[in-house]
Amino acid sequence: MLVAFGQVLSKPILTIPRYGAVNIHASLLPKYRGSAPIHWAVVNGEAETGVTTMLMDEGLDTGDILLTARTPITKDDTAGSVHDRLSAMGAALIVKTLKALKAGNLIPVPQDPADATTAPMLKKKDGRIDWTQSPEALDAFVRGMDPWPGAFTTLEGNRLRIYRVKPAQRSEDRPPGTVIKCFPDELRVATGDQGESGKRMAAADFLRGNPVTKGKAFI
Repeated sequence: MLVAFGQVLSKPILTIPRYGAVNIHASLLPKYRGSAPIHWAVVNGEAETGVTTMLMDEGLDTGDILLTARTPITKDDTAGSVHDRLSAMGAALIVKTLKALKAGNLIPVPQDPADATTAPMLKKKDGRIDWTQSPEALDAFVRGMDPWPGAFTTLEGNRLRIYRVKPAQRSEDRPPGTVIKCFPDELRVATGDQGESGKRMAAADFLRGNPVTKGKAFI
């Protein structure tokens, strides 16, 4: 049984174990093969992820699937919180998989290459925020980069780590990355693809960012 082993084993080694070489991967294979499956699932706004046990072959996370366990990705989840949840789920799934293999109760299922996606390794520089993305995409990106490599931006030559962002109703048109008018206790930044309709909100919340005076007309 291998967990988080960063090398591809050769065929002679893979044939040694009596019940096959078993690995666990932190995604719902064949989606997100590679070294950073949790990060990319959060960044891409996936509704759910999970853990998969599989029989190892000579490819990278391409072996036949044994068992899976699923969990939703909430709007408050970070890569860190999903990692911790999957760690507990994965421990239980490993035990379940090994017991079922010994009892001969598992039928390995080949992965469908047509459904495969990759989760490439992240580097520190990959945490740089692209303000041309939509507010929702930026929210997912910042959560997906937490705790590592960390989402960041620069302001007048200073590197700033960004821990949380929240999509807000557009109040004015400015180029992406521009600081715009906001309340005294917040920092509001223009992004790309902000759309016109936005999310449903209470009238009081809308009016705080969009003053409407007597005499204006809806058209």
